[in-house]
Amino acid sequence: MAIFLNENSKVIVQGMTGSEGTKHTKRMLKSGTNIVGGVNPRKAGTEADIDGTLVPVFGSVAEAMEKTGADTSVIFVPPKFAKDAVIEAIDAEIGLAVVITEGIPVHDSAYFWAHAVAKGNKTRIIGPNCPGVISPGKSNAGIIPADITGPGKIGLVSKSGTLTYQLMYELRDIGFSSAVGIGGDPVIGTTHIDALAAFQEDPETELIVMIGEIGGDAEERAAAYIKENVTKPVVGYVAGFTAPEGKTMGHAGAIVSGSAGTAQAKKEALEAAGVKVGKTPSETAALARAIVEG
Repeated sequence: MAIFLNENSKVIVQGMTGSEGTKHTKRMLKSGTNIVGGVNPRKAGTEADIDGTLVPVFGSVAEAMEKTGADTSVIFVPPKFAKDAVIEAIDAEIGLAVVITEGIPVHDSAYFWAHAVAKGNKTRIIGPNCPGVISPGKSNAGIIPADITGPGKIGLVSKSGTLTYQLMYELRDIGFSSAVGIGGDPVIGTTHIDALAAFQEDPETELIVMIGEIGGDAEERAAAYIKENVTKPVVGYVAGFTAPEGKTMGHAGAIVSGSAGTAQAKKEALEAAGVKVGKTPSETAALARAIVEG
């Protein structure tokens, strides 16, 4: 099993013909993702040659869905055009929109998130500013390297792309059902809680690894959710233990004020919910390994 994405997912790429879109479409195809089309209104009706694979280019998400049965879109559209691209995906009622783009203004993200809600939440948004989602051996929608791990029994949800890769690599011998990079912006579509709920329901996920970071209260809310709803073991890591108070660190969402949002406060909330929390990514991987190997 997997969450959000599986071997039957039909993927289109908005912005496929741009440099980033082309580069990562090559990588997704190489990893076995079923990419059925790209979207670029100016190149509609043509085919893009992606390393010898001819991929049709459509004028809109709706047309791509109609012609191919696509259910997932990966969005590599530059920040100033990203809002319109996401809204187009939502209006077409595609099931999953993975927004890779970094630097989207927060009010744009808030706008398209609200638009998705107003449309009845028919489109799950992952991101923005995220590495995407991978179900190893099945499908890969985004920029997560497909060769650093294999299929297995761990579910991973993370705010940080780099830490997603590190944990996947350190636990590669155990493998992953799915890994979801939710992004570190203040407004994101899919939250820790959404992924935790999906992993709890997935019969092949035996252990959940959750990576958070300083700023906001998402991890505290996730801890409360875990305490009430998650019966599977959860291992956590919170990035930013050494961050100075009041500074924005890295991701737009990572700003700390007072004790709210600190790594220590998040660690304590998670531990109170029964989550084992590592002080480093490698210690977190060791905690996960110890649980799996029993």
